[in-house]
Amino acid sequence: MSSILSRSSKLLPSIINNILPASATTSAPTRLYSNNGVHKVTMIPGDGIGPELMYAVKQVFQSANVPVVFEEFWVSEVQDRCDDELIDNLVASVVRNKVALKGILATPTWYNVSDLQSVNMNIRKKIDLFANVVRVKSIEGIEIRHHGIDIAVVREQTEGEYSALEHEVVPGVVESLKIVTRVKSERIAKFAFDYATKHGRNKVTAIHKANIQKLADGMFLDCCIKVSKLYPKIEFNHMIVDNACMQVISSS
Repeated sequence: MSSILSRSSKLLPSIINNILPASATTSAPTRLYSNNGVHKVTMIPGDGIGPELMYAVKQVFQSANVPVVFEEFWVSEVQDRCDDELIDNLVASVVRNKVALKGILATPTWYNVSDLQSVNMNIRKKIDLFANVVRVKSIEGIEIRHHGIDIAVVREQTEGEYSALEHEVVPGVVESLKIVTRVKSERIAKFAFDYATKHGRNKVTAIHKANIQKLADGMFLDCCIKVSKLYPKIEFNHMIVDNACMQVISSS
């Protein structure tokens, strides 16, 4: 089993997205907000099939008598429900409750219908939700193209390509800034190694593009190598993203 470090809940795990502040990644237990044994959970129905999924979640919770009440925030960038006050109240709810269920928030493609920094990115940065963790595992008995897959992808999502710093220098020429810092590179590397340690995984692979982006991804890779030395029991290697994608497909 391995964890992949990349730049680029037990109930209903396929549709539940836990949102936790950075403090929740430490070893200290997370205390959920509750009142007389009833826990408050932030719910963001989102766009597309999100509201339908959240409705199903509420039905399941109600049928199972789960002691949870939801604070719902109908945020949507494409439906123009994303004013600053609503976003601030949503963030305050997540910080207070420590758990949130979030449907997909659609992000407009064209800059003339939204800010460069999307609502998703705005929420992530306000909560400092820096680590995106995606489990990819094949299930025995289900016929699929690739078998024996069990990886966890850990992705930094508050800087790099998510910096949202772009401008048009002259008509027809756009400059997009990719911001990479040593502090956040070391933080996401440590998160990946801690995740591997806590979940019994024996290998961490840093995925990068340091052959082209020698300063930005070069520093990211340097930070990963530095952090890896603090975890001698975890095997560490690194791959250029192109090769990593090919290896995942060819070895599955």
